[in-house]
Amino acid sequence: MGAYGYELAVDVRGLRKRYGDVTAVDGVDLRIEPGEVFGILGPNGAGKSTTVEILQGNRARDGGEVTVLGADPGTAGRAWRSRVGIVWQDESAPAELTVAETVRHFARYYPRPRDPDEVIALVGLEEKATSRIKALSGGQRRRLDVALGVIGGPELLLLDEPTTGFDPAARRQFWALIRTLADEGTTIVLTTHYLEEAEALAHRLAVIAEGRVVARGEPAELRRRYGTEATVEWTAADGTPCEERTATPTRTVAGLLGAFDGEIPDLRIRRPTLEDVYLRLTGQEDDR
Repeated sequence: MGAYGYELAVDVRGLRKRYGDVTAVDGVDLRIEPGEVFGILGPNGAGKSTTVEILQGNRARDGGEVTVLGADPGTAGRAWRSRVGIVWQDESAPAELTVAETVRHFARYYPRPRDPDEVIALVGLEEKATSRIKALSGGQRRRLDVALGVIGGPELLLLDEPTTGFDPAARRQFWALIRTLADEGTTIVLTTHYLEEAEALAHRLAVIAEGRVVARGEPAELRRRYGTEATVEWTAADGTPCEERTATPTRTVAGLLGAFDGEIPDLRIRRPTLEDVYLRLTGQEDDR
């Protein structure tokens, strides 16, 4: 047992879930450390949301072993549920209530809630505390959704595609909020198909495709392990743009030096990004 009362915040072995003839989750394994921000990355329909629903105890599994905060979510009781917060991508609170009324109302559902005013400040809605929810912007509503997800003081926060529909500025504000929660020691599981978001927030990632984990590790580790080829770009003497994908870009540049007197025009070496790796792992590389 660790300091949290469990060695792993999430321990999933051989998780399976079917809907009729469709296998949504096909033998997924996950190990998530307490206090970690863990990203589950994959295209729509890969099985991300189903996995999160099972972790939360909101959906029964067909096979495998699942332990979340030391308990099986399929049989855990109300006390366990109060330790897990969740923010769905399509969640919304009653439109006619104010922000403060809503947060205080939800606080009553938990045995040891956080202070509502403190939570409203945490998500940056102090100036909107007396505003009705129907008057909030989309980004402000998502902040309220997070407030409702953390009002119970959860040890684990599940975020399912939390920034879908955000503009870039709102997305970065939301990232700052998630980092604040992580700094407080909350374990966070984040599903997303935004590569930049996964790289900005997650300590480790699992890439899921067609219900299976096809890779896992730190973002930089995944780039090193699966991003084997770089792209060398330059302009030929006749003005034609050229490029070559190669695992030895230095050798390619050395070969080009003999063809030019001095600098190689418009030389650029582009190393594989996490997006390149992700598209390769999920079989979408040719769809770019």
